[in-house]
Parts: sequence; structure tokens; C-alpha cells
Amino acid sequence: MPATPATPRRAFAVTAVLVLLALAGCGYGSQAEESAGAGIAAGARKTDGLDAVRIGHFGNLTHATALVGKQKGFFQKELGATEARYAVFNAGPSAIEALNSGSLDVAWIGPSPAVNGWAKSQGRNLRIIGGSASGGVKLVVNPDRVKSVEDVEGKRIATPQLGNTQDVAFLNWAAEQGWTVDAQSGKGDVTVVRSDNKVTPDAFAAGSVDGAWVPEPTASKLVAEGGKVLLDEASLWPDGQFVITNLVARQEFLEKHPKAVEAVLEASVSTNRWINEHPGEAKAAANEQLAADSGKALPAGVLDPAWKSIRFTDDPLAATLGAQAEHAVNAGLLERPDLNGIYDLEPLNKVLAAEGAPAVDDAGLGVG
Repeated sequence: MPATPATPRRAFAVTAVLVLLALAGCGYGSQAEESAGAGIAAGARKTDGLDAVRIGHFGNLTHATALVGKQKGFFQKELGATEARYAVFNAGPSAIEALNSGSLDVAWIGPSPAVNGWAKSQGRNLRIIGGSASGGVKLVVNPDRVKSVEDVEGKRIATPQLGNTQDVAFLNWAAEQGWTVDAQSGKGDVTVVRSDNKVTPDAFAAGSVDGAWVPEPTASKLVAEGGKVLLDEASLWPDGQFVITNLVARQEFLEKHPKAVEAVLEASVSTNRWINEHPGEAKAAANEQLAADSGKALPAGVLDPAWKSIRFTDDPLAATLGAQAEHAVNAGLLERPDLNGIYDLEPLNKVLAAEGAPAVDDAGLGVG
């Protein structure tokens, strides 16, 4: 497993975290739409006696493990006669609320919502049980206004939401450049504009912002509007890897239905393997599911570059979650309770061992 970034992205043994001052999502709305996946095979049996496993994900490419697994029927296959029942969320807070209320069993969410959900429940609700994706975040700028890193000073840069994963990353990067920014107001040597990812391309096209630090596919949408990639966040991390999407489970579900959890993990591992072995088909499958979920597929000019910047992995890259939490602390957006126990990777490592794959590490933040 890669080490955490070097100073100031230094290794950080996180021992604590408090609630983020803002619930962190991917900058979309807050509604969830339920849908079923592929059909149940004749003669299949229920897993753990369950009628359904309720699975949450977002409608964006960094959640392609869920999109592809849903579209290709991998999750339904592993769950047998237990229905894979999907809910498509537009933001981390609503997915966390669904987990906390018991209306969702497992979900794909970003690192900041995972940390926030853990802290909000004082470590009693969710646990991270697997990885999903790394990368897929870029700083895209108006090339007429910003031609170099130095030119970012004094400009207006959009991030999805106060305290969200990309907001924290941009504030940390700005501090590394020697610029001072008040995290709450976004004012300083650079002005941070918190803007929903759905409206950021319009704001960029209108000239309301000079650039944006955003995840895919929003970054590639900005490039399609004439923007230029000034920085890929992957370049700031050892081996170019940092967590952007995790698979989490409600603790009660994890404890009461281990066979169902294992089935979901087997499907997740199978899906990631299939994505990496069939990238072209996987990209098309993800886009097809996006169209089914939202009514609109991504054009090739956005889909192709966005897909190339995301790496799909079973490894949750736990050490980078610790570094991201440290960045939030440094920005003044995070206080520190205990993160120990946020990971339970034993079920995933059992699945990986059965496939002859190496175990993944929890960076000292696991149960036990």
C-alpha cells in the first residue's frame, strides 16, 4: 500500500476526527431514486434469508463499480434470490442519512462523507468495508485568465461544497503555495466559490469563476467548455493514488448478515476486475447505466477523458484517508475524535484470499 504524501502531505496516523463543519458530498442534489438491477435467476436462493439488500450509489463515474456491477448484473448474481435494490443518491449527506435511518444497507460514498458519517454517529453506525476508485479529480482553469500555477492567486476557483473532499484538497494545495484563505468564507489570496457540480460548468462558461477543483465527469465537462487542466490531483500523491470512493456498510447489517456482506464484496471485486480487464466495455456499461438512472448519457468528448483519469481498485487506500483528514484539520474544518475502527476489511480480505489476491491494509484504523 502506498505511503501517505510527504510533508506537507506527510504520513499521518490519525487517531481522531470530529464532525466536518459541512456534510460532504459530491456537490449534487439530495434526492434518491430507487431502482432494481438485473433480474433474479430461476432457481436462485436467498442470501442470509433476506428479501433484498439495499444498495446506494451516486450517478457519477467515480462510482462506476456500482454502475457497472448494476448494469451487468454482478451484484444480483452474487445475491441469488435476494433482490439487489438500488437507490441513486445525489449527495453524501442523503446517503449517510439513509444509512443512519436503517433504510440503506451498503453504499458507495466519498472519503469526507464516510468520515463525517462515522463521526456523526460517534463510530456506531457505518464502517468502510472496501475500496472502489482512486483519482478522477482535476483543477481546470480558463486558459485566457490562468496560464500557470502562479496565476491562480487572486482568481475565483469553484469547489463542490464547503468541507467536501475536493474543497479540502484545494484549500490544502492553496496553503502549500503560500496563499492564505479563510476556509469558512472562502475569501483570501484566492477566492473559493462553493458551487454545485451541476451548475459549475454554466458558471465557468459565463466567466463567473476562473477555474474549478472538481471530480469527474465535471472536470471533463469544463474542458469541453474550453477549459484547460492545470493540475491533476493524482500528481500530488505517491504513486498517483488517493481514495475518491469507498464502499461502506451499516454496522448492524455487517454484524447480522455477514453472508450478504460477503456477496456484495464478491460482486464488487468481480466488477472491478471486469472493469480493469474490459475498459472499453466497462466504460460503455457505466454510461449506459448513467443514462438509465438519469435519462442522459455522457457524450464521448466528456466520457473518454473522464474515464481515463479514474483507477478502479479494491484497496480503500486507508492511509490516504488519514492524510485527507489531516488536511481538513490543517484547514480548520475538522476537529479530532477517534477514527480507530472506521475500517473493517476482514470480509474483503477473505474474498481476496479466496481469489489468490493480496490483502489490503487499514493503516491501523481497523476494528479490534
